[in-house]
Amino acid sequence: MGERIVLVRLSALGDIVHTWPLAVALKAHGIASSLTWVVEAPFAPLVEGHPAVDRVVTVTTRAWRRRPLAPATLDGLRALRRELEAVHPGLAIDPQGVAKSALVTRLVPAGRRVGLARPYRRERLAGLAYSETIPVPPEATHVVGWNLAFATALGAPAFPGPPAPDGRWLLGPEAPGRDPGLAVLLPGAGQPGKVLPEETLAEVGRRLTASGLRPVVAWGPGERDRAGRIAGLCNGEVAPPTTIPELAALLARASVAVGADTGPVHLAASLGTPTVGVHLTTDAVRNAPLGPRVAVVSGARPGTGRRAAARTGMLRIPGAREIADAALELLGKERSAPLPEDGAAVVE
Repeated sequence: MGERIVLVRLSALGDIVHTWPLAVALKAHGIASSLTWVVEAPFAPLVEGHPAVDRVVTVTTRAWRRRPLAPATLDGLRALRRELEAVHPGLAIDPQGVAKSALVTRLVPAGRRVGLARPYRRERLAGLAYSETIPVPPEATHVVGWNLAFATALGAPAFPGPPAPDGRWLLGPEAPGRDPGLAVLLPGAGQPGKVLPEETLAEVGRRLTASGLRPVVAWGPGERDRAGRIAGLCNGEVAPPTTIPELAALLARASVAVGADTGPVHLAASLGTPTVGVHLTTDAVRNAPLGPRVAVVSGARPGTGRRAAARTGMLRIPGAREIADAALELLGKERSAPLPEDGAAVVE
């Protein structure tokens, strides 16, 4: 008989996708009799309805951090504590390992509060919230494997390799069919250093167009103008504004999705969509998209998957031809024809 577990993974999109396998493992191996997931309100659609999650508790830590002593913040923290008390948890797990997730974990009225040991935890002070920490096994080099270390420490068998997150539950019983001509370009990223140059992504779009595909540029908050410029440069379309479920449906319809190390790329891979993830500054060993049909193009300095920080720095900017060819190979199409501007810029 398992126990009542609270899982604290507040954000962001890709990190939540990479935590799904932990939720599945906690339930599949009888470790959790019930699983409550605490998440930032904008990302709630990524866990509400997940087959391994029994209850979702939403928080708004950004507003709390802006005004930590405001009455609304104190009321929100008290309400969170009451909601967590109603769960009667025996265990809290924090794979995020930052101050905001540690604060939430500290509010969980559980006998055990477990986080990652250093150096795998992103922020040292987060450890003050935990009653115990766990190391990451040497063979776990992808962040999905890091997350699964919690399940192994709690009694699950060792995992031979990181299982790919499965996001098909987001699509419901009537999943959309593939559009054989649709290529979704994803121009954003959570950090400026991860963002592909506009001209590079536009040239990818032009090459995919020449191979019979139709580029559609999807976008998130603050990315609309950038998406419009890229679509204009490759004679593509700009997707309408999307909620997370609508974005999932669009990516599920696509024949291929291309983008940097960003949440929607990991979401696309989890849906089984052929996906090209381009890493400019982050460790592909640690952070690559996982899925049945994935290609990784990396210009980042090689990493080992053994550091809390994903950033390793840039060696080069991959060229559009290399990226487009990776997409076309996933689709079983011929590589794109060479153009005079082909090549990769080397970063000194």
